[in-house]
Amino acid sequence: MRPTPHAWAHLSMARFFTLDQAERLLPRVEASVREALFLKAEFQESDSTLRQAARAIILSGGMNVDRDHMLQVRQRRDTAASQLQSALERIQEYGCLVKDLDIGLLDFPTLYHGREVYLCWRLGEQHIEFWHAIEEGFRGRKPIDREFLMNHTADPS
Repeated sequence: MRPTPHAWAHLSMARFFTLDQAERLLPRVEASVREALFLKAEFQESDSTLRQAARAIILSGGMNVDRDHMLQVRQRRDTAASQLQSALERIQEYGCLVKDLDIGLLDFPTLYHGREVYLCWRLGEQHIEFWHAIEEGFRGRKPIDREFLMNHTADPS
């Protein structure tokens, strides 16, 4: 089952993962997160260049601008924004929830003792080693221990 990006408005439609399923998906997810971070930086750099040029024009009361260069910068910004949106949608289509792109923080929905919780992974971590309740967030991360492994599932029934 591959949910559409619109499915994230309703968590009950989300895919649930076992730890093994989430671990197998990590290489693809990590590549998409790295791509999204690169594209975000590209967007921010281009956007900053455009804002600085606009400020310079206002402060100087008008000036000659290299229109071709500014059009190239705007195109680079717009392309990065579009590709960033695609990368984020791809991550969501995998079934992951992007919690904080700046640090590469993702959650994988799972069930533990019959309630929805998240397997928690952050860019730079080699494996998924933590989980937390939905309401706890990153600060509530707990190590995945034997008891968790024995009582979590991807099956909502």
